Amino acid sequence: MVNLQVMSKIVIVGPAHPYRGGIAAFSERLAREFQLQGHEVILCTFTLQYPSFLFPGQTQYSTSSAPIGLKIVRMLNSINPLNWLRTGIQIRKMHPDYVVFAFWLPYMAPAFGTVARVAKSGSGGNTKMVGLLHNLVPHEKRPGDTRFARYFCDAMDSFVAMSESVRSDLKDFAPEKICSFSPHPLYDNFGATVTKGEACRVLGLDDKCRYLLFFGLIRDYKGLDWLMEAFADERLSAQKDLKLIIAGEFYGDGKKYHELADRLCLNDRLIWNTEFVPDGMVKYHFCAADMVVQPYKSATQSGITQIAYHFERPMLVTRVGGLPEVVPDGKAGYCVEPSVKAIADALVEFSENPVDFSQGLKSEKEKYSWKAMADAVLR
Repeated sequence: MVNLQVMSKIVIVGPAHPYRGGIAAFSERLAREFQLQGHEVILCTFTLQYPSFLFPGQTQYSTSSAPIGLKIVRMLNSINPLNWLRTGIQIRKMHPDYVVFAFWLPYMAPAFGTVARVAKSGSGGNTKMVGLLHNLVPHEKRPGDTRFARYFCDAMDSFVAMSESVRSDLKDFAPEKICSFSPHPLYDNFGATVTKGEACRVLGLDDKCRYLLFFGLIRDYKGLDWLMEAFADERLSAQKDLKLIIAGEFYGDGKKYHELADRLCLNDRLIWNTEFVPDGMVKYHFCAADMVVQPYKSATQSGITQIAYHFERPMLVTRVGGLPEVVPDGKAGYCVEPSVKAIADALVEFSENPVDFSQGLKSEKEKYSWKAMADAVLR
């Protein structure tokens, strides 16, 4: 058992500033937690994360200032094998106790797996490689995923998975290795809660309306098309004060969603904000919302649920992946079967028979601390 009181040197490999997105925010917040516990932390991020032709969004880079108080070093090129060797050597020279790899996509496995092998060689077994699994099997499968993921897993000493479904996936790759389960902590780095009135004022919305929020990068597996079809249900269409905010950047062609809105005659009930939402605006979207909706077709876990918990907003999620573990039906919101009809039925129930989920949300959010995640990694 690791003595958590002894200061360790920890290297976190993965996205961090100047890169944007949920995993970058996660790694930076985890680094701060390690620092609070007295550990020395270095974030090793990319010089090149994705070649531009492989990146489906508008930009990979944050417009925010670099976080204060974190040591972030750009050194890893995801497509250059010679760089992987150099990065491994540089990390080995740091003499870390732990190297934590924020893993979410098999595309990163050749780079991460090679860096881990090089960094561990010559350490006498004193440097431990920990795979922190946001995801293991991708939602949108590509040739080579299985082989790449296995190459990464073989280089790790142990793992922390953020959902039981991911821990189950790992059994196909590294059944003999230890894997702890520690759920995704709260994203508490987006500021304090504001009133719905203030949030609506900032966003230019009418605070007399009720708002559903679909938030985050818009990808096929997240089920926005299902949500739009459910929202077009005739039981809801007469409720003119009920609006759907779609806030997030399209990963791919957004034309099909706009065409669907036209076909379903939804345009007067939708609020489109299909740009990447900067950190400073996240709280206004969540605080304007009466419910956060995640109609996913597949999932492992989701950082969106943890933002919703931070701002104590009820959720509607589908019963896929690890979402039922995090959003208990009837306590923190609605957990329904992954179908248009089930989503529509829950939206009608929420609209016509509103339930106060505030106590359940307060109770559930206590489970998701960053200390628990940091302790799980060091264990």
